[in-house]
Amino acid sequence: MAFDFSSITKFLPEVIKPTEKRLPFKTKLIWTGLIMLIFFVLGYVPLAGLGQNSLEQFTQLSIILGASFGSIISLGIGPIVTASIVLQLLVGSSMLGIDMSKPEGRKKFAAIQKVVTLFFIAFESAVFVFSGGLAPQADLAGTSRFFIMQVVLIGQLFLGGYLITLMDEVALKWGFGSGVSLFIAGGVAQQIFVRAFNPLPSPTNPDVPVGAIPFLFKALGIGDITGAAIASATIAITIVVFLVAVYAQAMKVEIPLSFGRVRGFGMRWPLKFIYTSNIPVILIAALIANIQLWARLLENAGRPILGTFSGNVPSSGLVFWMHSPNVLSALITGSTTSTMLLQALTYVSFMVIGSILFSAMWVKTSNMDASAQAKQILASGLQIPGFRRDPRVLESILNRYIPGLTIMGGALVGLLAAFADLGDALSRGTGILLTVMIVYKLYEDIAKQHAFEMHPALKKVIAPD
Repeated sequence: MAFDFSSITKFLPEVIKPTEKRLPFKTKLIWTGLIMLIFFVLGYVPLAGLGQNSLEQFTQLSIILGASFGSIISLGIGPIVTASIVLQLLVGSSMLGIDMSKPEGRKKFAAIQKVVTLFFIAFESAVFVFSGGLAPQADLAGTSRFFIMQVVLIGQLFLGGYLITLMDEVALKWGFGSGVSLFIAGGVAQQIFVRAFNPLPSPTNPDVPVGAIPFLFKALGIGDITGAAIASATIAITIVVFLVAVYAQAMKVEIPLSFGRVRGFGMRWPLKFIYTSNIPVILIAALIANIQLWARLLENAGRPILGTFSGNVPSSGLVFWMHSPNVLSALITGSTTSTMLLQALTYVSFMVIGSILFSAMWVKTSNMDASAQAKQILASGLQIPGFRRDPRVLESILNRYIPGLTIMGGALVGLLAAFADLGDALSRGTGILLTVMIVYKLYEDIAKQHAFEMHPALKKVIAPD
């Protein structure tokens, strides 16, 4: 007999749904802004009793995870994303036996996801503390107070992780998009803003501003042509990646469909060029981050089988070849080497091939293949004009597009992410792509909501109650 997870979730705090079927635009906007404000404030709340923060070197990973290492939200969205990916894979492979097309199936999935998310919050909190990533003060080692402080740190991390899950629920039910997406976009946008406009001096070089734009003006003022060229290239690379990502996000193939029972009325079923969205680049970035983390732990243990580091930069082994060198800056200064170019080529190949593989895997395991899409279309009462209602016919037509879009879309996001990393863009390429796709989806949701309020009759046609 299957375990009923709802018996556990009924004891957990839950964000109630709004009583109205559709919240006003202003209400959603207020709740979205409030959630983002709370998220940024929590990022500046330090962990009480924290002595050592060995996770500071993984700044780029923290941005993708919507986390701030050393704060109460050091876990970020990691537990939510991990639980979601694991359950999606299990549902896609039919191991859980859940039918997501039925309300009871979706309710059961939500209950399981809550419990699994809590498990990963507790698990990751313990790993962060007991592995020494976030540890109490070293002078307490060997005393009972050290273990007590470890428990206190785990409790704070668990509280912060659970607050993130509740904020995610608030965003889903009362705001625009999801908290997971908003927190990623907020973290990346913050980094880009700081790296672009911060006029304060760099900690490593007090004579140089942190922001690329202030540095550009200073370089032009003192006649530093090389410095101005590097700053201009960094800004240009970021803009190019944004524009290409926005353009690719808008590209799609539209399959003409008609309602079998309603003559003269039809629609177009869109298949986006980036078919699997940002999933491939998230998975490949998480894989690289985990390899770097394990390489650092193995090096500290005296077994550098995955490579070694020089400071926070990989210097040998597998992690070296999976690290992106700043090729653009080297080309401008004339300091490129054959090893650097080979490292860049290896990194690009790894990102592109890895994104293609993850894209194909995600299509197979998340019901996005031609067979699943054909069933979904027919279940909606739609069919291709001139063809009989047969899933095999529709599947054969979709197979003309979906495999190609899966490969080309995965290759493009991998190439764009690698291009941004090699050009030292204002944020990691993975973060920029995630932000573009998140903001674009948010824009579509806001535009649809605004259209509904301007023209209420559209609700009856596009989104009937």
